Amino acid sequence: MNAEAGKTALITGASNGIGQELAKLFAKDGYNLVLIGRNDDKLQQLAEGFEQDYGVQTTVIAKDLSRENVAEEVYNEVTGRGLTINVLVNDAAVSTYGKFATDTDWEREKALIHLNVLTLTHMTKLFLKDMVARNEGKILQLASLVAITPFPLMAVYAATKAYVYNFTQSLNNELKDTNVTVTALLPNATDTNFFREAGAPQLNVEDQLDDPAVVAKDGYDALMSGKLKVIPGGAMNKAYEVMAYTMPQETLAGMMRHYNTPKEESEREKESNTTTSAWALGLGIAAAVVAGVALVTAYNNADALTRARYRYKATKLKYKANSVLDDAKEALADSWDKVKHNVQNATTTA
Repeated sequence: MNAEAGKTALITGASNGIGQELAKLFAKDGYNLVLIGRNDDKLQQLAEGFEQDYGVQTTVIAKDLSRENVAEEVYNEVTGRGLTINVLVNDAAVSTYGKFATDTDWEREKALIHLNVLTLTHMTKLFLKDMVARNEGKILQLASLVAITPFPLMAVYAATKAYVYNFTQSLNNELKDTNVTVTALLPNATDTNFFREAGAPQLNVEDQLDDPAVVAKDGYDALMSGKLKVIPGGAMNKAYEVMAYTMPQETLAGMMRHYNTPKEESEREKESNTTTSAWALGLGIAAAVVAGVALVTAYNNADALTRARYRYKATKLKYKANSVLDDAKEALADSWDKVKHNVQNATTTA
């Protein structure tokens, strides 16, 4: 029998994206589920599927987690049904999009803070206390790579994720003498409906979205191993972490602003000048360099088997770097042709 059979995992934001993929992983391993979200119909549909496919018991609680005191309502309903929560997954989160001073709506931002910070903190407090009393339990907190970088045009969202990450690491120190662990999941931009729900147009960052199933699997494995944090995906995502701790904050803010810029706006800028393309290429080169440094450092501290893996990653990285450099050469050649054309026009006009 699976050692996890009969245990219960509570997952917020379970109706789609990373939360839905995590729920599937728990169900596969025999966990009973408590699914929390606003879309009751979607949650009921998922619950029926999990019960049929995996034979687990599933409880659906439809709640708007951005409301006042909703965490206590969830806790009371769960305990009132006699359920013991062995794993808590705080996945639910939202964002807004636009300049904080002039574009975004305060009521939406207030609800965002309530959901991403207050509800998450209160849910953690209520269920963590029971876990500590039993000396058993696991919590997965959805942070983000933007927890450690600025994120212009989604400034409040990034600030809430910085809170989640710092909160999680502090709890880990407090819990080090117990059998309770808290894991921070720091994904890069992921292929969900996150940006549309935030009210954003198509953004540059959406050219390189991660698979939510991969993100969930990496987060699940880290949670089960009791790791303090995990950055899902490949070497490039880990390179962003290195950049976050080594690059000047102004440079990081500019980089993230480019990623969060509407694609149409970037296309217009490319037609009028080469600033955007040069900036994007610079980001690619920087990412490749930092990824290389990260791989070399890890390689020097690894065993033989792990070194073989890193040699494979380094080969892939070399191809990516060569591709970036080829693009840079082409862009610079185009830029020079534009400069010559403008100079000839100016001379003819004179």
